[in-house]
Amino acid sequence: MTGIGIDLGSRRVKFAALDGATIAWLKSYDTIPFYKRYASRSDDRLLLAYEELGLLTAEQWQTIPLTATGYGRNTINLVGADIIPEIQAHIAGARFQTGLETFTLLDLGGQDSKVARLEDGILVDFLMNDKCAASSGRYLENMAKVLDVSLEELARHHEDPVPLDATCGIFGESELIGKIIEGHALENLCAGVNQTLIKRVAPMLARFAQDTIVLTGGVAKNSAFVALLRKFSPAEIVIPAHPQHNGAIGCAWLAGRR
Repeated sequence: MTGIGIDLGSRRVKFAALDGATIAWLKSYDTIPFYKRYASRSDDRLLLAYEELGLLTAEQWQTIPLTATGYGRNTINLVGADIIPEIQAHIAGARFQTGLETFTLLDLGGQDSKVARLEDGILVDFLMNDKCAASSGRYLENMAKVLDVSLEELARHHEDPVPLDATCGIFGESELIGKIIEGHALENLCAGVNQTLIKRVAPMLARFAQDTIVLTGGVAKNSAFVALLRKFSPAEIVIPAHPQHNGAIGCAWLAGRR
């Protein structure tokens, strides 16, 4: 293997291993159980029990280049790894997975959203929103609980959305409950929830070119959001094969190149 990447996300911890231009394997863990079982802290440094993960041998962990990134603007100091910013990791992952050198990246993760512009392989601008989870996967999880449906069911509906205007995730729950009480159909309520994500990422996307959008993060698995994004933007929407592991893949690719 030529490189290992770790994306220490807010909801999931993702690992990626590359063998040259091939993805050797991908792994994912829920964040809280992962830290409880495999992580510790010493002298303000994060220690991971690599060998206990069972992913590689002790010798491989010591010899294969390792690069990591962390959620939002949080600073991590992971022993044994080169640390890079989230934007750099996700841009690298998108380049590796798509082969594109000019695109607008839209990454909707567990608790934050990111938009970045790459032109001829050079990052020219980016925006991050990690102060409010209203345009993230966490928002969809909360709304699905209010509607008492699975995320898979929520992701099926985008036609005739019920208007939802609250810009805050907490107020959005109250507004959604009010719409339920008004008697709107469940399908239209689900569509309304998905439509609100478009409203929240629209101001961020407006600043960037709309030629090609590479969509990554867990929300890329939401087919209704993808359908609504295609209606909203004239751009070609490209979804990599592994949108949720994109940051880890980018880390692994950069680790191998270094």
